[in-house]
Amino acid sequence: MQRRSIAVAAAVVAATAAAVAFTLPSLAGTTPESDSGTTKASANGGVSPDLLAAMKRDLGLDADQATTRLKRSKWAGGVSATLAAATGDSFGGAWIASDGTTLKVAVTDSGAAAVVKKAGAVPVMVKRSEAALDAAKSKLDAKVKSASGLTGWYVDAPTNKLVIVAQPGAATDPVAFAKSVGVPANAVTVKVSNRAPKPLFDVRGADPYFISVDGGTARCSIGFSVEGGFVTAGHCGTPGTTTTGFNNEAQGVVKASVFPGNADMGFVEVNGDWTPRPVVNDFKGNELPVAGNTEAPVGAAVCRSGSTTGTFCGTILAKNQTVRYPEGAVTGLTRTDVCAEGGDSGGPWLSGDQAQGVTSGGSGDCTVGGETFFQPVNEILAENSLTLLTTGGEQEGGATAAPTDSATAAPSEPAANACGDLPVQRSGSLAKSGTGQIQPDGGAFRARAGKHVACLNVPDGADFDLVLQRQTSNGFKTVAQATGSGDKTLSVDQRSGTFRYVVVDSSGSGDYSLGFNVQ
Repeated sequence: MQRRSIAVAAAVVAATAAAVAFTLPSLAGTTPESDSGTTKASANGGVSPDLLAAMKRDLGLDADQATTRLKRSKWAGGVSATLAAATGDSFGGAWIASDGTTLKVAVTDSGAAAVVKKAGAVPVMVKRSEAALDAAKSKLDAKVKSASGLTGWYVDAPTNKLVIVAQPGAATDPVAFAKSVGVPANAVTVKVSNRAPKPLFDVRGADPYFISVDGGTARCSIGFSVEGGFVTAGHCGTPGTTTTGFNNEAQGVVKASVFPGNADMGFVEVNGDWTPRPVVNDFKGNELPVAGNTEAPVGAAVCRSGSTTGTFCGTILAKNQTVRYPEGAVTGLTRTDVCAEGGDSGGPWLSGDQAQGVTSGGSGDCTVGGETFFQPVNEILAENSLTLLTTGGEQEGGATAAPTDSATAAPSEPAANACGDLPVQRSGSLAKSGTGQIQPDGGAFRARAGKHVACLNVPDGADFDLVLQRQTSNGFKTVAQATGSGDKTLSVDQRSGTFRYVVVDSSGSGDYSLGFNVQ
């Protein structure tokens, strides 16, 4: 049997009854015809001309301006991840300024500010660390059921506050709600909005696929191709749900799904008749290449594709937002000003050729505009141990210095993984067996979803172990370790969170050096 190609796409209900019981999707039109498409890349830094055209329409950027912003965003994504690790407990978040090129990084002490400036970013002194604001947000998450009339909340790095989104006349007073869980009023901003977010439910990225639901058939969009299948929104099927492709042929089965809760993520394993491919359908007869998964920062330009509305672009406004859908609250979503409609759920988001996430939900439409939330793709990959399929371009964003000319220079190449070449460096000394030291500097660091890479140089004759721990509600828990004799290396994929390294003396004594990064 001929193998069919999966590029990657969006969700909509194909109504087969007067009313469909499945509440996640909005009703949408007919399924578009499949088109094998043509993969395009331009002379403008390898960015698809069709993506550039969408950015011109939605953001008013010409090809050179758009290419510059995308290059800068990719560089900024790598640098901000490195600075989060390097500045540890003082990191307050990162974003691209309104000029589209300046990377700003918030920190709580002057020493960290010097590190930020050296990396080519602009330091901003703030009162609260990102970890402190995330902890405050978690307190709100724990009381989500008592937040009547509040549609969500998120950490806003540029203002160094929590933003609570409330509907007009909300039964719950936002400031009083925050104060009831120990969050002071001066750490909160209230945003009033009459928008009511909902999942945009409706294998090339953005191509449609179908699942059976009570009362009919629901259509979703493929997100991105991974080894063995594709990722999509979690509300597009529960584990064990079978899927069919655009041609109504058997396609695969949902192997993992989370919705609502701490994510809106899903993974579909396809059968042998379908071939996952690293491209996205733009619904204009073209395929947009997927070259990697470097996470873009707040303020970066981003585009999405979906089987209902096609390709639209806008800006990343906030990360780690809690959104209250009718089906329940979802945490960890990214907020944008890009429009979407029913049927676009599950579809892919790109910053240039870098995969960002899959459509979760939102409000408004592509006639009057709106806001849309996406589930970060790196969280899905890390949680389910999946490998993103790419065209062979760079996948990581671990840069070391800013482009010398923000208008033309490409991001720096990632450093090699030798201990001394990793961008974050710490050193220490252990005197006797059974002791240990916490790095960086006795504290912890915030990290986006991605691969943690570390290398430990130990003194001759000594046996030092390297442990990576993640902060949980019950304290720090070990997620990876490197033991045995000699120097140690460690590499592990993790979801976003707060982490620390522990260097443990098993035998011997002496000085050690530790290099690490998050890619």
